[in-house]
Amino acid sequence: MSRETAYIVLFRGVGGATQLPVKRLREVLAEAGFNNVSTYINSGNAVLSSSLSADEVARGVAAAVKEKMDFGKSVLVRSRAEWAEMIAENPYPEVVDEPTKLHVFTLERAPEPDLIAALDAKARSTERFTVKGRTLYLHTPDGMGRSLFAPKIEPTLKVAMTARNWRTMLALRDMADAIPIG
Repeated sequence: MSRETAYIVLFRGVGGATQLPVKRLREVLAEAGFNNVSTYINSGNAVLSSSLSADEVARGVAAAVKEKMDFGKSVLVRSRAEWAEMIAENPYPEVVDEPTKLHVFTLERAPEPDLIAALDAKARSTERFTVKGRTLYLHTPDGMGRSLFAPKIEPTLKVAMTARNWRTMLALRDMADAIPIG
């Protein structure tokens, strides 16, 4: 058996009418064969361990929650090492003291350069963004709720994604770090 890896699992589109009750989610993921399952707040965040690859984890989690919870939206997965790299590569370290104004978008794949340029052309406020591979960083000095730019990101880049604020990024890192990996 290959060595287990800790993974962060993000469910896209949870909130409002779409809920993933965390107790049931933990049960479904454990029943699907994932280990060390825990969840963070009721907005589509889980950590777990598995000897599968990240792509296999994403497919397995998506299949389990579709079958058992009728949840059919995208599931995005990053290894603990990838998550740590996302945190380390934050291009806006000067704003980490305002963790709800710094957001990290996990993208299904790296966006096309011409689409990143199109998004850049739409940035017309105090907000700043940086794309690094399959990660987009967004600083919203006036808050995400007031952002007119944030809703333009996904339709412009044409890639499935989900965002977490800096506080959630750090909490999920700490949870993944607590998973005992041999």
